[in-house]
Amino acid sequence: MKDNYYAKGLNSQKLYQVYQTKLPRVQQYLDAEISFVRKHLQGTERVLELGAGYGRIMKELASGCKEIIGIDISPGNVAFGVEYLKNIPNARLHVMDAHDLHFTETFDVVLCIQNALSAMKTQPLEYIKKIMDLTTPGGVAFVSSYSAKFWEHRLAWFHEQAGKGLLGEIDLEQSKDGVIVCKDGFRSVTNSLEDLDAIGSASGYTYEVSEVDDSSAFLVITKR
Repeated sequence: MKDNYYAKGLNSQKLYQVYQTKLPRVQQYLDAEISFVRKHLQGTERVLELGAGYGRIMKELASGCKEIIGIDISPGNVAFGVEYLKNIPNARLHVMDAHDLHFTETFDVVLCIQNALSAMKTQPLEYIKKIMDLTTPGGVAFVSSYSAKFWEHRLAWFHEQAGKGLLGEIDLEQSKDGVIVCKDGFRSVTNSLEDLDAIGSASGYTYEVSEVDDSSAFLVITKR
């Protein structure tokens, strides 16, 4: 299993606390990402979420799809998530490294959102190809990062997390241009709208790039 900050430190109850934010604008961003995906669902889809954590997004989307499966690298996240999702019969969460995917089936919708490309430390275009291999013909993949317009709110959110002891102190000299660096080694980058457009174009599939709520940058790829 690949060495990962989220598996070793920011997992389980700590990850849960990340999303218990007292910042209204951050909560709006979190809700807007989920709403953007939900409005594309018809209720018949089998959905896969990569880097699902403890199932926060899965819980919100489960009622709008046939089945939702999540994977996460952290056994702690999955153990916490099994309890978190226990009353949702169409949601399942598994321990799996997103760099070593071994599904035999494909999915109507694949999610790699909440800046997951950064968290997974991937080569974006190579990883998009893996995602599309998991997508059923006619299916859709959703990839999201942060909008540049959300920088101040994102930085405030990371300060909030650091204040809770969930992350190290923010290195303000190093944190700029969409990159947040903590003094404990944590580093979060972003993919801009232009980056996502380049990835979509290079993928060879039909795609759209859009900004949602002045907080998220979304790449939506259809496997046609």
